[in-house]
Amino acid sequence: MITALIVGCEAAFWVFVLLGLTFRYVLKLPKAGALLLFCTPIIDLVLLIAAIADLRRGAVAGWEHGVAAIYIGASIVYGHRLIRWADVRFAHRFASGPPPERRPKHGPAHARNERHGWYRHLASWAIGCALLVIMLLWVNDDSRTESLRDIIRLWSIIVGIDFLISFSYTLWPRPSKRHLNKDIER
Repeated sequence: MITALIVGCEAAFWVFVLLGLTFRYVLKLPKAGALLLFCTPIIDLVLLIAAIADLRRGAVAGWEHGVAAIYIGASIVYGHRLIRWADVRFAHRFASGPPPERRPKHGPAHARNERHGWYRHLASWAIGCALLVIMLLWVNDDSRTESLRDIIRLWSIIVGIDFLISFSYTLWPRPSKRHLNKDIER
């Protein structure tokens, strides 16, 4: 049940985003579009309540409960950014808005972008792990929640690896192609 709900919530998120942007730019109904976009956090709340209710009914916590917490953490941290990303592209395509800015691909600007990406990942991890700990405390039965502890451990390792990769660009910035061509000519 939880797995289907996670998939349904992810689909509902994008349906509400696309409907909101369609109402805003194509149908020229900005208030209705804003209302639809405002509904996206409600989807996270539904998922959180369903995951906790499932555990309260006696379900053994599985990977799907952990993924629900990860999804909610990521949605809180990245949701607004994803909506803004889609909004810029919709405005460019349907409302003669400016073209989307390109992300920096090399040098200090790229390194800064990678660090900021890691900070967002860390915030997502903190929110998701807080939800996982709340589930652990709520159920209060180690035999039913071991998979949640495993998810916290695995996600912590992933955040650590992401830190190493993201901050490596600060120490060793990615050179531009122009810079690489000069090195090859020598």
